[in-house]
Amino acid sequence: MQLPFSLFLALKYMRPKRTFQSIITIISVLGVLLGVAVLVIVLSVMSGFDDMWRDKILSFNAHITVAGYEVIDDVDGLIEIIEKTPGVKGAAPLVQGLVFLQKGERVQTPIARGIDPEHEKKVSRIPEHMVLGSFDVEDDHLVMGRDLAMQLGATVGDKILVYSPQSFASGDEVYLPEEFTVSGLYDLGMWEFDAGFVLTSLDKARDLYKLEEGVHGIQVMTDDPFRVEEVKQRLQEELPPHYHITTWMEQNRQLFATLRVEKNMMFFLLIIITIVAAFGITNTLITVAVQKTREIGLLKALGFSNRSVMGVFIWQGWIEGTLGTLLGVGSGLLILHFRNDLLRLLSYRFNMELFPKELYHLSEIPATVSVADIVIVALSAMVICTLAGVIPAYRAARLDPVRALRYE
Repeated sequence: MQLPFSLFLALKYMRPKRTFQSIITIISVLGVLLGVAVLVIVLSVMSGFDDMWRDKILSFNAHITVAGYEVIDDVDGLIEIIEKTPGVKGAAPLVQGLVFLQKGERVQTPIARGIDPEHEKKVSRIPEHMVLGSFDVEDDHLVMGRDLAMQLGATVGDKILVYSPQSFASGDEVYLPEEFTVSGLYDLGMWEFDAGFVLTSLDKARDLYKLEEGVHGIQVMTDDPFRVEEVKQRLQEELPPHYHITTWMEQNRQLFATLRVEKNMMFFLLIIITIVAAFGITNTLITVAVQKTREIGLLKALGFSNRSVMGVFIWQGWIEGTLGTLLGVGSGLLILHFRNDLLRLLSYRFNMELFPKELYHLSEIPATVSVADIVIVALSAMVICTLAGVIPAYRAARLDPVRALRYE
C-alpha cells in the first residue's frame, strides 16, 4: 500500500539519527509516556478507593432504608410488602440510636443498632468480617467494631455498661445502666463503622429506648446496588406516603461527591504533564522546520500545496504522541499490576512504612482499571500532541519558496 507523501516524509524525518534532533524527539516521547502513565496510575488508584469505600459501606448498611416519622408498628406487614416488591432480595428491622458505653473509667458514645439475627443475614455482611469471637447478639450479648473495642480497652468476654439517653430524660426517675457482654469484634476497615457502632438484639435495643414494640426503620437489600433508584420508585408506589425512603447513595452522597471531585481535579492537574510534553514536541517540529527550510522551499516550488506541507508536521506530532501514549498506557498498567510489590520493596529498602495499615486500614493499595478512563486519557494525550504540530506546520506552510531557495 502506497503511503501519502506527507506521511512518508514525516516518517523519513523521524528516522533515528545520531543528532540533537533525535535526542529531543526521544525526550518528547518520554514526556508523553510519563504523563500518560501517571494519569493511568492515579485515576485507577482513585477508582479503586471509590470501589473500596462502596464495598465497605455496603458491607455494613443495606441498599435502602425505610423509616417513618414515628415508630413503625406494623413491622411484619411492612416487611412482607417490601419483600414482594420486584428487585428486593430481603428486608430486616432495626432500632438504633446513640448510647453511652462505659468500661472502667473509659466512656464512648457510639450508635447502638438492634437487629433481628435471622433477618439481618439477608441485608448485612458483618458476620463475614468477624475477627474475634462470634456474631452473637442474643440475650445480653453485643458485637462491636475492633476500633471501638481498642478505645474502650475491651475484648471478647468483657462486661460493658450501656446507658441510654432516655435514662436522662426523666428527672423524677433513675434508670440503672444495662450490662452487656462483648461476644465478638468485627473489622470492616472503615473507621466510621468500626468505631461508631455496636450491635445487639432487637429486644435489648427496645429496652434501651423504652419501646414496647415497633422499630425505627427497615433495611432493604436489592438485587443490584447500582439500580436502587428503580427499586426506590417501586417502594414509593407500594408504601404509604408517610414513609421516608433513602438509598445508600443518598446517605453517602457527600463522600462520593468528594471522591468524584478529587478524581476530576487530579485529571486536570496531571494532564499538565502531557501538555508540557506537547511543548517538547512543538520544539522538535520547529527545529525540523528550520533545518528543512530549503527542502520545504523546493517542495513548494515543485507545486506541493500548503496542505501537504502542513500534513508532514501534523503527522509527525501525531506519531510521536501516539507512540508516547501507547507506551504510557502500557507502563501505567504494568506498574499497577506490580504496585503492591513495589510498595513492599520501597518499604523494605527505606526501612519505613510508606502506607501505614493503622492509618489507612488497608494492607494493599486498591486499584480499578477503567477502560473508559484509559480511553479518555489516551484520546486527550493524542489530541494534545497532534495539536502540538499545528504551529510549526503553519509556519512551514507559509514559507516563501523563493526566499527558501535563495541560497541554494
